[in-house]
Amino acid sequence: MTIVIDSNRIVAALLKDNTTRNILFNNKFEFIAPEFVKTELNKHRQEFIEKAGISSKEFEVLLSLIFESVTLIPKEEYNDFIDGLKAEISDPKDIPYLACCIAANSEGIWSHDPHIKEQNKVKVFTNIDLLRTIRS
Repeated sequence: MTIVIDSNRIVAALLKDNTTRNILFNNKFEFIAPEFVKTELNKHRQEFIEKAGISSKEFEVLLSLIFESVTLIPKEEYNDFIDGLKAEISDPKDIPYLACCIAANSEGIWSHDPHIKEQNKVKVFTNIDLLRTIRS
């Protein structure tokens, strides 16, 4: 099952060993994300290190482990869909996730972002939805 993962789920996995991290490392799913997500995470690196209470080295290791479970999709692969989706989501930063999902023909987007839930083009999964999938 291929699912686009929103950056908010990656941040949740970075900050705490929790349900999100367990889902992320579950082999029932193949997670993909627009490639810019890694750059965005690194932009806020110090903030995440402080919030998680981990060292810089621990952050790097954890980020590497996370990106072993997430395939980054180059912008060229979803760029053609972006203009046609601008009216679907009020937050322009969320459009690449929707475009990536459609371009990759994935099952949906794993997100708790209310802006992504505004659209009706693709399914939006929450932690509970993915836990149900794991248990079925």
